[in-house]
Amino acid sequence: MPLWTEFEPAQAVNEFRAFAETYAKPAAAQLDRDDAYPSDVVEQAAKQGLNALIVPQEYGGGGCSFRRVVSFFEEIGVASASVGISLNSNFQAQNAILRSGNEKLKNEFLPKFSQGLTAAYALTEQNHGSDIRSLDTKAVLENDHWILSGQKSFITSGSGADLFIILAQTEKGLGVFAVPREIPGVSTFVGERSETFGGRNGPHVELKLENVRLPYEYLLGEPGGGLKVVLRNLNYSRTLNAAMVIGMARAAFDESLAYVKNRKAFGQSVFDFQGIQWYFAEMLTDIDAARLLLYSAADALEAQREPERYASEAKLFCCSVANRVTSQAIQVCGAYGTAVNSPFNRYWRDAKVAEIGGGSVEILKNTIGKYIGRMELG
Repeated sequence: MPLWTEFEPAQAVNEFRAFAETYAKPAAAQLDRDDAYPSDVVEQAAKQGLNALIVPQEYGGGGCSFRRVVSFFEEIGVASASVGISLNSNFQAQNAILRSGNEKLKNEFLPKFSQGLTAAYALTEQNHGSDIRSLDTKAVLENDHWILSGQKSFITSGSGADLFIILAQTEKGLGVFAVPREIPGVSTFVGERSETFGGRNGPHVELKLENVRLPYEYLLGEPGGGLKVVLRNLNYSRTLNAAMVIGMARAAFDESLAYVKNRKAFGQSVFDFQGIQWYFAEMLTDIDAARLLLYSAADALEAQREPERYASEAKLFCCSVANRVTSQAIQVCGAYGTAVNSPFNRYWRDAKVAEIGGGSVEILKNTIGKYIGRMELG
C-alpha cells in the first residue's frame, strides 16, 4: 500500500511524478549549488503541457482544475524547490492574466506559456517590503500609453523571466501591468541581497523601469484595482507554495526513513530503536494532517469559499510542518544528515525560506486573525 494518499486520479499523479523524477530531481542539487534558473526543465515542462496547466484549452493550456495543479506542484516539490518556484512564478502570471486581463492580453500571452514563456511577479520594493499598499514605482497615463518608472527588488525568478507582472502606483491607486522584458527601459541586475541560502532558482534580481512605455491594454483590471488583483492571486500562489513544501517534507521523510532502515548500530537497524520510531510517527502524522488541509484549501479556492482563510492556513501549517520534518530528518540521520553532499540540508534551507517568501508566517497569521475578528460568535 502506498504511503502517500493520492488526492487526484492515479494516472495524472503518475504523470506528474514521472516528470518530476525524470527532469526535476536529477537537476535539483546542481541548480541549488549554482543558484541557477532551471531553463531546460521549464522548457521540458512546456513541451509536455505542464507549464500551462491552469490555462484554458482555448488558449493552448491544459484547462485543469486548481486541485489538479496543486497535485502537480506537490510532486515537483518532492523533486526540486528550484523548479517548483520557477513554475509557480509562471502560474502566478498566467492566473493574473486569466482572471484580470482583457482579451487582447489573454490572446497575446496565455498561448505563449505552453510554448515555454517564463514570468516573474514583481511586487516588492526595497523601502516597503511586504507593504505593497505603499509604492515608489509610478505609472503615469499619457494618451493611450502608460509610462512606468521605478525599481522593484528581490524578484523571484526574475533572472529567467520573459515577462514581468508589476504592481505600480497610478493616479487612481494601485495598478497591475504586464511588462515584457524586451520593451525598452526594462533591465535587471543582481543586488547585494539577491542571493539566498534556500529557494535558489537564480538570483532574486532588482528590476529597473526607466520610462517604460506600455500600451494601455497591458493594464490588468482597472486603474486603482491593483490590490484586489494581487491579493486574489496570492491566495493561489500561497496554496501552491504549501503544496511544494509538503513535497519537500515527503522527500525528507522518505529519504531519511530509507537511510535509518539500512543503517546499523548496536547490532540492529537504527529504525528499530523506539525513539527513532517516535520521530517518524510524528513526522507522518504532521504530513498527513497538512496534506488534508492543503487539498481542502484547493477545493475552497476552486469554489471561492473563504479563499483567504484557507490559503493562509494551508501555507502557514504546511510551512510549519515542513520545517519540523526537514529538521527531524537531519536529526535521525545523525552526521550524514549534516553532510553538505546529503540532500537534507537543501530540504531544510528550502523549507525555511518558504516560511518567508510569498507571505511570511506573520503576514499569514495577521490575515487569519483579521478573518477571526470579522466572525460573529454564537
